[in-house]
Amino acid sequence: MSECIFCRIVAGTIPSKIVYADDQAVAFEDINPQAPVHVLVIPRKHVSSLGEVAEGDQALLGHLMRTCLKIAQDKGIGASGYRIVTNAGRDGGQTVFHVHLHLLGGRALSWPPG
Repeated sequence: MSECIFCRIVAGTIPSKIVYADDQAVAFEDINPQAPVHVLVIPRKHVSSLGEVAEGDQALLGHLMRTCLKIAQDKGIGASGYRIVTNAGRDGGQTVFHVHLHLLGGRALSWPPG
């Protein structure tokens, strides 16, 4: 999807601060961070929202979660704690329609978040 900003980041046509990449996922620093560590973890494959995840994508979602764990450890927040958030649909706060996980940490996070 050439119009999807995250697909363009995956393709390398939009610059971003990549912190991790493999054959299934790309992770990059959020341009509007809400915590000292705020990384977006996305699948290379375009999936618009959690509501459009196919049965065959279960392993991909697990991979995204494991990628968050690796990045949290690499960023030094694995032991102190972190939050992983995903938004689904407009009312859920989703603004970019490409599945993505927000990895947040580096400070105490309050609840409720929104």
